[in-house]
Amino acid sequence: MSGPAVSEARETSGATTGLLLSHVRRQGGDDAVTEVLRRAGVPFTAAELELPSHWTSYDTRIKLFTAATEVLGDPQTMFRVGREALGLGLTPALVLLVRAMGSPRQVYRQLPRAVAKFSTTSTMRVLEAGATHATLTYRLHDGYRHSRLDCEYAQGLIGMVPTVFGLPPAELVHTECESDGHPVCVYHLTWERRRRLSGRRRGDDDVPELLALREQLRILQSAAADLVASEDVETVLRRIIEKAAEAVLAPGWVLAVSDPAGGPALVHGAGLPQHQVDALAATLLAGADPGPNVVAVDVASARRVHGRLATVYRPGDGGLRHERQMLAAYAGYAAAALDLLMALESSRQEADRAGTLLTLAHELAGATDAVDVCTVVAEALPRVVGCDSAAVLLWDPAEGCLRTAAHVDPVEEHQRLLYGTPLHAEDVPELVGMLTDREPRFLRPESSSPVLQQLLTALQLTDVVAVPVLAGRTFLGVATASWPAGRAPAVLAGDVLHRLRGVGDQAATALQRARLLETVRHQAAHDALTGLPNRVLFLDRLGEALATTPAERHVGVLFCDLDRFKSVNDSLGHAAGDELLRQVAARLRAAIRPGDMVGRLSGDEFAVLLPVLARPEDADRVVARVLGCFDEPFRLEGTDVTVGTSVGVAVHGGGGSGSADALLRASDADMYQHKGASRDGHGPARS
Repeated sequence: MSGPAVSEARETSGATTGLLLSHVRRQGGDDAVTEVLRRAGVPFTAAELELPSHWTSYDTRIKLFTAATEVLGDPQTMFRVGREALGLGLTPALVLLVRAMGSPRQVYRQLPRAVAKFSTTSTMRVLEAGATHATLTYRLHDGYRHSRLDCEYAQGLIGMVPTVFGLPPAELVHTECESDGHPVCVYHLTWERRRRLSGRRRGDDDVPELLALREQLRILQSAAADLVASEDVETVLRRIIEKAAEAVLAPGWVLAVSDPAGGPALVHGAGLPQHQVDALAATLLAGADPGPNVVAVDVASARRVHGRLATVYRPGDGGLRHERQMLAAYAGYAAAALDLLMALESSRQEADRAGTLLTLAHELAGATDAVDVCTVVAEALPRVVGCDSAAVLLWDPAEGCLRTAAHVDPVEEHQRLLYGTPLHAEDVPELVGMLTDREPRFLRPESSSPVLQQLLTALQLTDVVAVPVLAGRTFLGVATASWPAGRAPAVLAGDVLHRLRGVGDQAATALQRARLLETVRHQAAHDALTGLPNRVLFLDRLGEALATTPAERHVGVLFCDLDRFKSVNDSLGHAAGDELLRQVAARLRAAIRPGDMVGRLSGDEFAVLLPVLARPEDADRVVARVLGCFDEPFRLEGTDVTVGTSVGVAVHGGGGSGSADALLRASDADMYQHKGASRDGHGPARS
């Protein structure tokens, strides 16, 4: 099986056409959008053109660009559309990936790969990319007629890259254009260095990565509900690709899964000729390497590998870093949806339980952390399985034990008991067996090990079914369904086990998603090199400290700037400079008090938050420890290197007043005032 025939070439992503129509709607309303579509004469609705998974031809793209410029009466329309692209105009996952690259320079270096996610008709090259400048070329492939509107759109977009990092837009000089007969368009860009201090503290709604995270979470929340709402395999296969394409832009897709009825493989493709779809599907199902221009992930639950999902790029192109993780998250949803579909098809008579499972999928889609996921699962299990009590326990690999994350029991004392009883592997042979074979266990007090026997007796349970919660072969925890005496079904190894396993599979998928989102949140708030909180998180925590510290206490900030850091970079290289920053971060962490926080603001600038000071003078003792971090030389490239630091101090009284930005600026100013001078006798600035 395959999807509908492609009506025209897939050369332009719906992310581009959707961005254009969104701009037109804001400027002229729905009537303007209608007029643009009429003038362009394209065979698509606005809803179709705004789907990221809907690709159109280059010709359609230019017709829409031209019509929009005419309807709005603004010759700068396409430049303005490009300028808007790095807001939430693009798919939120891509905004997060751009931000994760760390600097405009790194983004410009990756632009040639990123361009392939929006268009297959042009190639971008990087001639040079420095800390504050870059030169790029953009060439339309042979057989296409260059449009100056397309060039203006590209200029607007690439000039806004620095804004993702809180900088002003790049200055762009366009010296050569294909429309003027040159072989390529050439763009020279310059931008400012990252600022030490932001102009103001941005609220959560102003931080691009937080906006993108919220939008990405909305997409993730809708994916499970949309997939499991389908009642036939063909619809599910089509929706899997549609939903995945909202997260990972690509010109071509192939989904290949095995037929649960034992027939030929079920294949769905988009953006590729049928012969290429069939050939790639065979390669994917055989487990072979699909090639460097294909990113493929397993569509697999804890119980079954259904097949594989792949994004296909032009030869020489490929996905961006971290996109495989997001694609895998969608493949997990796909596997859960296929599992659920198979269960529904084999047991239509249990419509009430199927409805409960759908409700569970909706609720899991709204759970944003591991505890929420476990609570939703534990609360749903009595309805899905028909048990009297249920629990979800998460595996702590560091301690080698299971800890209860959620427990549903009508007796409150039972809940307190289970929450307060970790199950250590060395004490529970049943747990060791599950870790070894990843198989469920049927537990009764009389046949259990002493620790479990005592626990089950105290909980007044006579029958327990425990299934492992697995991500592939990774053990995440255990889900249990339990009954007191005389309440358990006669057979637990049939439908009860099947339903419990199904919920466990959904729990595993939701836990993976929650951990992925937590990873992205952490990356957005921490420095990739040292792992320290970045400027945004540091200012946020400083603001919290100022707002919550009692009036009789004080909040302090130390601003640290390394001495001779540039000479280390120049003499030993940037790798040594990075290692120096990591060692400095480690020493600062070891020097501060419990409850204090170290952050890396930018470059060789660090800051220390002292959230609770009894007296302003107490900051001096921390300053002394910080300065002591630099008494011993640093070992870099086999050489002892002596590096010092200049430290500025600012202290503010508690009571809920004060600005985080102002206090950080005060410590920065104090550091510059005393840079290069002895710290002896220097006390903190007070406000």
